[in-house]
Amino acid sequence: MVVIPAANGGIGPGADSVGLKQINIRKRTPMATKSEMIDAVATESGVSKADAERTLGAFFDYVVNETKKGDKVAWAGFGSFSTTQRAAREGRNPQTGEPVQIKASTAMKFSASSTLKQALNGKK
Repeated sequence: MVVIPAANGGIGPGADSVGLKQINIRKRTPMATKSEMIDAVATESGVSKADAERTLGAFFDYVVNETKKGDKVAWAGFGSFSTTQRAAREGRNPQTGEPVQIKASTAMKFSASSTLKQALNGKK
């Protein structure tokens, strides 16, 4: 992720107070920041920003702790979080082409529910 000047001078959604916008480098698309999410949740739910931040933090902590134990966390109508195991493998250094050993790891996985998929793609 990189921060670049917003095309519209920092006016509108996704812009912060100094006219910069976070952009996903690989896809070149705007991304919501943590503070934008906290602001939106606080506004939508009618609670303070501090309460919204504590609540979101508790949610993400819960998801991490449960999935670390191997459990799946599901939210009906949204999706589920789980972990998946990645095996050790050999990769390549992109600059030199030399082989490098990549260790086995655990990765977070999100699976969207059919309700969320329909909301994103329109009803079929």
